[in-house]
Amino acid sequence: MSDPFISMKLNTDCYHCKKVADQIIHAVPYQAQVVCDNCGVVRVFVPRIEDVTDPGAYIKIDCYDAWNLAHTADCRNCHVTGPHDIFIGCRNFTIRCRNCGFTHFYRFDLEYMAKDEPII
Repeated sequence: MSDPFISMKLNTDCYHCKKVADQIIHAVPYQAQVVCDNCGVVRVFVPRIEDVTDPGAYIKIDCYDAWNLAHTADCRNCHVTGPHDIFIGCRNFTIRCRNCGFTHFYRFDLEYMAKDEPII
C-alpha cells in the first residue's frame, strides 16, 4: 500500500488464532488493513466516507473487543502532523485528526489468510 498515512503495531490477542501477537495496522485513503503477525489473517477495510465530525463510535461495534488507539500522522485535510484517534472494530475502522476533526470512515470488506508475505 503506497501513500502511507497510518502504520503501526498493536501487541494483543488475535481474534482469529487467539494468540498474543503483533497486529500490524496500515491505512491509506483507499484501504485499511489489520494483519496478524502470527497466523497471517488479514482484515481489509474500504472507505465509506470522509467527514469532519465528533470523535467516537459511529455505528454499533460487535463481534469482539474494539481497539481505541492513537497515532501521530500527517492529516490529509489540515496538513498538520499530530495525534489521530484510531477506532477499529470487527466491521468498522475510523481515523480522526484531533487538530481539525477530519475523519476517514472505512467498512469491513474482506478477510483472508495470506499464504505469502502480506501485500503491505
